[in-house]
Amino acid sequence: MEILERDYLRLLAKQFPSIREATTEIINLTAILNLPKGTEHFISDVHGEYEAFVHVLNNCSGSIRRKIDDIFANELLDKEKRDLATLIYYPERKIPLILQTLDDEDEWYRITLFRLIRVFKVASSKYTRSKVRKALPNDFAYIIEELLHEQASSQNKQEYYKSIVDTIISIDRAKEFLTAMALVIQRLAIDHLHILGDVYDRGPGGHIIMERLLEYHSVDFQWGNHDIVWMGAAAGSEACIANVVRICLRYSNLATLQDGYAINLMPLTSFAMEIYGDDPCEQFIIRKSDEREISENEWQIMAKMHKAIFIIQLKMEAQIIKRCPHYDMESRLLLDKIDHENGVVSIGSTNYPLNDVNFPTIDPLDPYKLTEKEQIVVDNLKLSFLHSRHLQEHVRFLYSKGNMYLVYNGNLLYHGCIPMEKDGSFRVFKLDGKTYTTRAFMERMERLARQAYFEIDDMEKKQYAQDAVWYMWIGEQSPLFGKDKMATFERYFVDDKETHKERKNYYYDYRDHEETAQAILSEFGVDPDKGHIINGHVPVKVKKGESPVKANGRLLVIDGGFSKAYQDKTGIAGYTLVYNSYGLILASHHPFESTDKAIAEGVDILSNAEILEINYNRIRVKDTDKGKQIQGEIDDLMALLKAYRDGFINEEN
Repeated sequence: MEILERDYLRLLAKQFPSIREATTEIINLTAILNLPKGTEHFISDVHGEYEAFVHVLNNCSGSIRRKIDDIFANELLDKEKRDLATLIYYPERKIPLILQTLDDEDEWYRITLFRLIRVFKVASSKYTRSKVRKALPNDFAYIIEELLHEQASSQNKQEYYKSIVDTIISIDRAKEFLTAMALVIQRLAIDHLHILGDVYDRGPGGHIIMERLLEYHSVDFQWGNHDIVWMGAAAGSEACIANVVRICLRYSNLATLQDGYAINLMPLTSFAMEIYGDDPCEQFIIRKSDEREISENEWQIMAKMHKAIFIIQLKMEAQIIKRCPHYDMESRLLLDKIDHENGVVSIGSTNYPLNDVNFPTIDPLDPYKLTEKEQIVVDNLKLSFLHSRHLQEHVRFLYSKGNMYLVYNGNLLYHGCIPMEKDGSFRVFKLDGKTYTTRAFMERMERLARQAYFEIDDMEKKQYAQDAVWYMWIGEQSPLFGKDKMATFERYFVDDKETHKERKNYYYDYRDHEETAQAILSEFGVDPDKGHIINGHVPVKVKKGESPVKANGRLLVIDGGFSKAYQDKTGIAGYTLVYNSYGLILASHHPFESTDKAIAEGVDILSNAEILEINYNRIRVKDTDKGKQIQGEIDDLMALLKAYRDGFINEEN
């Protein structure tokens, strides 16, 4: 036995100091390997639509309702099934509504409790008792465990179980007990959650979604371009801050900034009113929200704020473009291409009329220099972002749980694209004087994203990394963006729609091809014949006949339009994916009406579930990444057991 191996086994022996303890753990771990694989839940591109997101999270993309249908097939009416499902989704709010309609509360509690126990048994059946025990709330853990193992055929214990239920009701703890049971069913229905990017922007509740995810038992992120710009803003990138504020104004979404993160917008408001007080800012009239009533005066103020921050954004971005010539983005420097006298802008070789010629803060001789008052606005916003406790907490969570890509249980997850050339080959990247392959480039950009936030000693390195984060949001070679440009200037100031076009990366031309998907899987070390690419970012236009299943099933796009801003184009309101021990299920969702209606009337999100793959031999834990880890632990314990029996290591007891 080599010295290093013996030293390692001696350390392991401290945890398992006898043959008995080592063999017990081997038996336990071997048994776990043969349990069914836990259910994975994939959600992408939520874009602040917190009500729909929370509902899909609570109903596990229809998994809980499917369990109820299976368990109570012909026992319950459809309304009873809907009420039971809604109770599991929203127990704190549903129970009081039901109680208002009852003559005999105790009998309803008794019936509902035993129904929940039946659902609980199914939801917990694929886990060890230890794992289930850890998921139980302390107050009711012992009681739930007892009821979990209740057997209807056991005459000896019927009175025992009945007395438990009757006592819970008599001491007025039934409501709390049902709530605890419902929340644990939610937790056990999904073993692990994958968020494939874009929690933020468009909708009003990015911060609410993040708060919910902070509490979730097992989750990972693949950063999206709308996440990375918020991460850059939280790190202190002025260009990212300006982009975040502009987008929130564009979509009438100040709730996230002001209510969620306490960002002080007063300096921007005062500046905008002073500089653009007489300017109607017609191109910056924000998109009206169906959920908020805002006065005409407020609309006008926000339009002026919108224009003010956009001009600041263009100036801040120009500083990065000049600092980083290797980004090759000089074509996006357009303020110096404005002919103020004639009201035109030169884009490429063509002059285009401007629809707005009021630029009081742009000096034609030095167009990218911030005015003194603009600098004050930038400094105040930066201070507010850096000192927002909730924002910093949420962004740290994104860093701790997030990556540019993830290989998980034989599948490859990423938000955007794998940048390609016109011939379908992978793009070769040049950065820092080095050449990177696709995978290496994504890993390098991930390290830069972390340096942008966590670097504290080398400010030059931190600035370089923050500039890279901005590039990930908007750059042509960014795997999170996937277009040749973001034509923001043109969309605001030029009416000619030809200038608005943004050419997608060639990835989107080739992703339907199975050989392309297989080449991508191979690049990331995934079995090209068994693995899947799970991808978001670009909404699937179902109403135009587009399918989310591409490359003969090797690539799945699950951005179906959670955001209301996209639903006119997609025709649905989002895709989610469930990967359980039987295979892959793709759920397409119709627009969610409201949480209030779901609770009051039992109106679920209408979803269509499509089985993409089915495994007639259930996938077991041994077939997963976790299983490989457990098998490694078993191998180590077997080596320790042999060392005990061969006399290389002595038992402590």
